[in-house]
Amino acid sequence: MRRLLRAAFLLTWVLLPSRLLYSQIGYKSAPDAAQRKTLLLRDFQPKSMLHAGANPVPRARFPVIDVHQHVNDALGISDEHMPAEKVVAMMDQLNIQTIVILTGMWGDRLQKVMDEMVKPYPGRFLVFTQIDWSKIDDPHFGSLMVGQIDDAVRRGARGLKVLKDLGLGVRDQSGKLIAVDDPRLDPIWEECGRLGIPVSIHSGDPEAFFHPLDATNERYEELIEHPDWSFYGPQFPSLQQVLEARNRIFAKHPNTTFVSLHMGWPENLDWVAQMLHHYPNVYVEFGAREAELGRQPRRTRKLFLDYQDRVLFGTDNSAGPALYSNYFRWLETGDEYFDYYDGPAQGRWTISGLELPDPVLQKIYHRNAEKLFSRFKGLKAARGE
Repeated sequence: MRRLLRAAFLLTWVLLPSRLLYSQIGYKSAPDAAQRKTLLLRDFQPKSMLHAGANPVPRARFPVIDVHQHVNDALGISDEHMPAEKVVAMMDQLNIQTIVILTGMWGDRLQKVMDEMVKPYPGRFLVFTQIDWSKIDDPHFGSLMVGQIDDAVRRGARGLKVLKDLGLGVRDQSGKLIAVDDPRLDPIWEECGRLGIPVSIHSGDPEAFFHPLDATNERYEELIEHPDWSFYGPQFPSLQQVLEARNRIFAKHPNTTFVSLHMGWPENLDWVAQMLHHYPNVYVEFGAREAELGRQPRRTRKLFLDYQDRVLFGTDNSAGPALYSNYFRWLETGDEYFDYYDGPAQGRWTISGLELPDPVLQKIYHRNAEKLFSRFKGLKAARGE
């Protein structure tokens, strides 16, 4: 009986269809694949399976001058106010020599930043002034702003910051946008040249901000979060028009030093290289553009090497150890495929390190900025006194 049962079992096994004996691995999409793609974009949080080396850099290899910050600024861009002593303690921990607070405004508001940050900690902070656009329709706008800049320098300001609203948001009483190269601004650029203070100018924005907000836009999530960052439509100039207008002021004012904030056009580094080639009075800095530059590490590294004397270190985001350590890792190591700071807020990609040589690191970290600020002449020199 036992033998008969065993024989029956073996016969049944042999006669069973092969598809019942094992699960067949197919090579075609499931018929209902499209219908099953129901995960919302906001819930899609993939974790990389790549086993890549990680070399954290908690402290910069060389002293750093951050030329693009807003910590405790007058305009209120900074997320939160930090006691000055805490900021300095953080700087010491990270090997940050100096922080430049770009949005210092003017008058009493500028003075407040000077009193809180600069006077108690000489050499640790520099503050820039800004333009008062509320006076743009005044027939004496240029001379008014020259006087305002002179007063700011007298209070201790060491540069002029121009926000991206020039060319994209500032309008006169008629509603017309004020172009970056509006001739009413010429006295401002000339005065900065006479004083020996740099003009840090933010023109344009990420290229995707000038494209339709649709399924092809790589910054879709960011623009949904910040719809006022979209500059697509007939009411705005194109990105290239804004940048070309800005380049015209570079050419028109060769004795003034400009800093092209955010690289100018980080998605198009060939264009940036041409800008640097044609305008020797221009520097670039990479604040809040680690994401765009880090995803093209070889091209970025070449640009940084080719123009190593004119690249400045900047961050722009809220000052903190995590921010700085991420930037240091990007510049100093050859790590691959890691998150940029605050990723994926700007786009769903990762970055790789540049592993810059020490002589170039020293220039980008502090030497180029020291050269930039050493050109300060002051009011007496500007007036020939």
